[in-house]
Amino acid sequence: MPVTRSALTDAYARLSEALPGLGVTELDTAGEVPRGGGWVAAGALAAGGAELEAFLAWDDAQVVRDYGQRARPDVVASFGLHRYAWPACLLITVPWFLHRRVPRYPATHVAYDRSAAGLPLGRMAVRAAGFACLPGDPAAALPGARVVADEEALRAEVRAAVAEHMEPVLAGFGPRMRRRGRALWGMATDEVVEGLWYVAHLLGEQERARHELELLLPGATKPYVGKAAFRELTGPDGEPLHTRDRASCCMFYTLRPEDTCATCPRTCDADRVNKLLATAG
Repeated sequence: MPVTRSALTDAYARLSEALPGLGVTELDTAGEVPRGGGWVAAGALAAGGAELEAFLAWDDAQVVRDYGQRARPDVVASFGLHRYAWPACLLITVPWFLHRRVPRYPATHVAYDRSAAGLPLGRMAVRAAGFACLPGDPAAALPGARVVADEEALRAEVRAAVAEHMEPVLAGFGPRMRRRGRALWGMATDEVVEGLWYVAHLLGEQERARHELELLLPGATKPYVGKAAFRELTGPDGEPLHTRDRASCCMFYTLRPEDTCATCPRTCDADRVNKLLATAG
């Protein structure tokens, strides 16, 4: 894989420092995305054929290994989409959040390997098809740069870049998940928000991330579903506890109904408070 250094490299280096379980390798403009040896191209997942079947077999085996039971095929597919989409969205949102640069990654420009030793979240190989930035950014003079007018125009670039990448991937997973349209885009919305919110927490910038994500997804930004949907709960000692309302359900409740996450639509506020306090402790 011929690798390169780009206007995005520093953002991915900081991502890997905060989240060492995920690796990102940038390919040069002539570099082919890797195939085989654990790698699967996002375009192959979008095609919905044998490579997607092999990808989901990993999730099926993981459920049996970790929980001692089989999951329904649609639940397995939901887990598989989450495990791909969460890091894939970070490829776009992290450079925007850190450096105000928004890369374009068609599905044919990304490959994912979740079998890499020492990288529990896997590694991604990417070839950017240009990037958007703001006026005055030193990177504006680089090949592939496209200058947009202001912050709102750049947020529109984030929404468009994620949609460009995720739309074919959602089409590939959708039939196996038994979901369509709004339900699939609800999952994509959650991956955008919760992925960046988590990484920003690791970077010590969770409050700024909430504000940025509320501007990015204020509602009525199709194909995304709803708002960033952050809200504040109050702990037993009056302390503020931040949560959000997911637009979708990851289906984990089908395996462990008593162990849903703090943002699950099925989790009441009292249980959210307990879960948030346990996490903070």
